[in-house]
Amino acid sequence: MAPQLRADADGVLATWLEPAGDGAHRLVWAQWTRGAWTKPQQISAGTAIVASAADVPSIARSNDGALVAHWAEKREGDRDGYSAVVARSTDGATWTRLGALHDDHTPTEHGFVSLIAEGDASIRAFWLDGRMTASGGATALRSAAVGKTIGASAVVDDRVCDCCSTAITHTLGGALIAYRDRSADEIRDVAIAQASGQGWRRTIVARDNWKIEGCPVNGPAVTYDGYRLAVAWYTMADNVPRVRVAFSNNGGLTFGAPIDVASGQGDGAPLGRVGVVVDGSTVIISWLAARSGGASVLLRRVAANGQQGRAITAGETADRDAGFPRIAQDGNAVIVMWTDPGAPKRLRAITLPAGKIP
Repeated sequence: MAPQLRADADGVLATWLEPAGDGAHRLVWAQWTRGAWTKPQQISAGTAIVASAADVPSIARSNDGALVAHWAEKREGDRDGYSAVVARSTDGATWTRLGALHDDHTPTEHGFVSLIAEGDASIRAFWLDGRMTASGGATALRSAAVGKTIGASAVVDDRVCDCCSTAITHTLGGALIAYRDRSADEIRDVAIAQASGQGWRRTIVARDNWKIEGCPVNGPAVTYDGYRLAVAWYTMADNVPRVRVAFSNNGGLTFGAPIDVASGQGDGAPLGRVGVVVDGSTVIISWLAARSGGASVLLRRVAANGQQGRAITAGETADRDAGFPRIAQDGNAVIVMWTDPGAPKRLRAITLPAGKIP
């Protein structure tokens, strides 16, 4: 369960969780390279690992070749919270535990981490940090650099949605994080943030004005091709389920009008859980859609001018509890991975030539 994909210059990195017996779980990773998966290798194992379909582990490779992985972990005696823990490896087989990303010890939630290479030998980490919820405050988005040690963290946004996943990409201005914002009036629209000379520059991607009292557990996806930035997300503003995408030609300073990729009620209604990759001058978006007795993983090509291809089915799942499908690009191929919640659960992955997606 809990798959995640991360493409880099050497291929596509995958992480997931497996049962390890007696209530324990094992975090493993593998790489898709030259048309095949490498043998999975263990990163960590134990009963403290939190097995969640939404708050999933991840991995990233720094520019010096080292790997950094993260996972959620319960602390002994802490009933309500959990930590975001990271480890580092120079060979992919032996891992050094660095500890928790956060420097507080409150019994609150810390998770929904995104990792990306930054500089010569470090990884930039972002996560949702619940330390202020212990005193009635809001969940914040925080960030820190991870190398051989974990650097000091800083607040990126002091009020965000509590349990929507974050997504990350590189732009010419450095790491850019996409997340679901949360206003004082409980408007939970998608935003981006990027470091600037004055701290963190934050921008709302689109004003859906989705007011919801609880977290929808449905975060955004983001991609960048060196010129065009695209953010995809799910919303139920006005009680209409929709998957949307918006494009920016200036690194996220402003965005064009959002484009509806999927919408509607009943059979075929989008459930969100989106992914996005760049392919030429267009993007390919993945999402989960409701089906009678199950759910489908769908793909659609979308251009910045609003033109769209026909939606195609990447795979069928046993039910809507199939977790969060993942999408990544490897050269001219698109990899899609999701959880098949049968008995036993399995991970399924397909590889599609990008040119075959209309």
